[in-house]
Amino acid sequence: MKKKHLAIALSRLEGFKNPKPELEQYRTPGNVAAELLWLAHSLGDIGGRVVGDLGAGTGVLSIGACLLGAAGVYAVEVDETALEVARENARSLGMEECIEFIHSEVSRFGRKVDTVVMNPPFGSQNPHADRPFLLKAFEVSDVVYSIHLAKPEVRRFIEAFVGDAGFEITHRITLPFEIPAQFFFHRKRLERVLVDIYRLERT
Repeated sequence: MKKKHLAIALSRLEGFKNPKPELEQYRTPGNVAAELLWLAHSLGDIGGRVVGDLGAGTGVLSIGACLLGAAGVYAVEVDETALEVARENARSLGMEECIEFIHSEVSRFGRKVDTVVMNPPFGSQNPHADRPFLLKAFEVSDVVYSIHLAKPEVRRFIEAFVGDAGFEITHRITLPFEIPAQFFFHRKRLERVLVDIYRLERT
């Protein structure tokens, strides 16, 4: 599978039925998910590996990891409605046997994995909402891929937080992330922000 075909497949998956603003439930765009997963795949962190998707949402990253040959994926999601959409999405591509869906807060997930992939909340509604995701990722894996806003203050935070946890940034890719209007406070039909995709590895 080529990266562009992966992006197309992931773009066609169903999104959130009733997105919750307090959980910052934005669908991960297919091209962004494909960029993260292709980087992980090219570095040997997906094929044959056990992957944890923290805050799996509708399963975009989980399904993408399976399409690229993951041995298995734990899709951890606190919202049961989103998890049901993720199950339906996995079934639509024949990937349901590859994924174990776990209805749980990320903080309660305790299984070790080879690689974590995640698109945590940006913290727009709840400041520092990404921290529990990063802390859990560092607890359960030595290799973490994560998406964060490409802002100077966020980059400074990530660099310090990662270093304090005994990890280092090995890769950072910046690209646009499209957020369609779906909440009452959105003023534009389509908001485009820049995000950083990080690869973090234990030192």
